[in-house]
Amino acid sequence: MKEWNTEMAKRMEEYLAALERMRLPDYLRYLDDRKRFIRTQFLAGLLRGAGMAVGFTLLGAVIVLILQRLAQQNLPIIGNFLVEIVEFVQRRME
Repeated sequence: MKEWNTEMAKRMEEYLAALERMRLPDYLRYLDDRKRFIRTQFLAGLLRGAGMAVGFTLLGAVIVLILQRLAQQNLPIIGNFLVEIVEFVQRRME
């Protein structure tokens, strides 16, 4: 029985140490402060949206460059289609 108590005490200490590492009280205080929580979530959403916009713009530019290169190679089947796509994109950019 004494071994069981020391084992339980050891486990409880490990659990308490894990809870301290999680900083659970700090997190609960953060959740209770509605203004801080909303402000943090709002800023995170703005930054996430800006990152997606920049990423989509870069990805679109790379795709247009690839399509331009393919159109310059005069591929017989898809060449005309690619030329139309590139011209459409360039007209929309102006």
